[in-house]
Amino acid sequence: MGQSFTPELIRLLKEAGCMFVRHGKGDHDIWHSPRSGTSFPVDHKILSRHTANGVLKQAGLPKQF
Repeated sequence: MGQSFTPELIRLLKEAGCMFVRHGKGDHDIWHSPRSGTSFPVDHKILSRHTANGVLKQAGLPKQF
C-alpha cells in the first residue's frame, strides 16, 4: 500500500489553527476549523490524495496534495 497522507495533513491543519476536538468512532478523530467554522473527521490513515484534499476543503484550506 501507499504512504499515508495523514501526518502531513495534520501538520497543515495545525498550522492553519485547526484544533483537535475528540476521538471519534473507529479510527477517526474530530477536528474543528476556525476558518470554516465547522467540525470534520480525519482518518488515521488516509491513502488517497483526493480524500486528503477533501479534508482540507472542509477545513476551508486550499488543495495541497
